Amino acid sequence: MSGDVTQILSRIEDGDPHAANQLLPLVYEELRKLASSRMSQEAVGQTLQPTALVHEAFMRLVGSESGQDWDNRGHFFAAAAEAMRRILIDNARRKNSAKRGGDQARHDLRDDDAVLHPDNSDTLLALDEALTRFAEVEPDMARMVELRYFTGLTIEETAKVLGVSPRTTKRNWAYARAWLKRAMDGAEDDKS
Repeated sequence: MSGDVTQILSRIEDGDPHAANQLLPLVYEELRKLASSRMSQEAVGQTLQPTALVHEAFMRLVGSESGQDWDNRGHFFAAAAEAMRRILIDNARRKNSAKRGGDQARHDLRDDDAVLHPDNSDTLLALDEALTRFAEVEPDMARMVELRYFTGLTIEETAKVLGVSPRTTKRNWAYARAWLKRAMDGAEDDKS
């Protein structure tokens, strides 16, 4: 299946208008699992559902007018993680803009649960800001964080997508979490 996805991505890149319709059935279940794991801790009554997240991410990836250059299946899923991140960040910003006043609560990044709780928009926005700064100095590690936090991939799955060993991913994960925690704690201190 990996070869099929790569071939279809190549056809999309070449402008084949039917290729996107062939891609969705091949990647839908995997994207749906990623979105479901991401949304499993969503607050009751949340308006954003995994299916909507998958569809919006897919449309951002293959439905845009600007052509995308997909190197391979891993590149596509990394882009899907980025798209899901942007969608969730936009959703959190909309929620925050609707709020009036209130204190921002401090939350730590936990190792045992890589996926952030999407209903905690303050933490999500703080993470996005810190991750944007992190990407300026460590773009590969920032990509790894996106895969872990925004799609819920395991260390092994992340290593496979990135083409590195699980040991390297685990080491980089520890470093990235510490860097982001420091950056987010600094942002909290600045607000006090």
